[in-house]
Amino acid sequence: MAKGQHRRRSTVVALTAACAAFAALAAVAQAYRYKDRNGNWVYTDRPPSSNQPAETMRLKAGAASPRIVVEPRSAAGGVAMVAINECRCAVEFGVRTTSADGRERVTKAVVPARSEQVLLEVPAPPGTGAIAFDYGYVIGEPGVTHAPQVPYRAPFALAQSFQVTQAPPDAVTHVDLASRHAIDIAMPVGTAVHAAREGVVINVAHSFFRGGLQIERRDEANFVQILQDDGTNAVYAHLQMDTIRVRPGQRVQRGEYIANSGNTGYSGGPHLHFVVLRNAGLRSESLPVTFAGPGGASVVPRSGRALTAY
Repeated sequence: MAKGQHRRRSTVVALTAACAAFAALAAVAQAYRYKDRNGNWVYTDRPPSSNQPAETMRLKAGAASPRIVVEPRSAAGGVAMVAINECRCAVEFGVRTTSADGRERVTKAVVPARSEQVLLEVPAPPGTGAIAFDYGYVIGEPGVTHAPQVPYRAPFALAQSFQVTQAPPDAVTHVDLASRHAIDIAMPVGTAVHAAREGVVINVAHSFFRGGLQIERRDEANFVQILQDDGTNAVYAHLQMDTIRVRPGQRVQRGEYIANSGNTGYSGGPHLHFVVLRNAGLRSESLPVTFAGPGGASVVPRSGRALTAY
């Protein structure tokens, strides 16, 4: 999932190669949509086995996620490791290189929004063929303080109530640092999702249509990611295909209708996954949240309880 989680990749850079060019081709695919016997929409890459009527959908190529990578480039004395940050927010990178002679170099840096920066230069030892490197990144300035001025609004229409199916301290699937304080809310597919807090959209995914508990579904959740004013970011995930109403760079207000809930990605049933994250120093850390309740009270979400939007 490209939501600012810490990623690591390993590769080898051949020093004898002058350059490499990469091109991505977006294939036009199609999906099928039909209603099951309970009237719920089903999205699939295969037509229904029965003679049940199904709508054919051509999947549109949407805007690509912002490119956040470390790229090796030729330099006067060897190879420069360049951090490329196309996101509309700062990103912290860490990179480690190992030369053929076994020498290791490690560095980290915060790269401003929509910019590039040389992280380090690796000398090219004579007679060697390659340099190995791996890197990670986390979206956001490190060490920001989560400081909402008021409790979050429940992320759906006012006066609606839905059951929380997973919230701290329960940790059925939310077991790592980046999901420990995440909240799952059971919602029928197609329910309007509203922004719980204002901010700037920094990333979206809208074209996935499959869901399930297969491991290959983990990166197939549609989502909206919003950078909040205190430097934290909120992720709304498992959204319905082609229902996202906002775009990267757009500022959204608290309560704004941003998408529909769905059942995409690694999901055992229709629900909204909501989490607030911060960069805890090259670690993506989830944060506890409270929601606005009746009469200005704060509500702590708990598994098995209903959450109402005020």
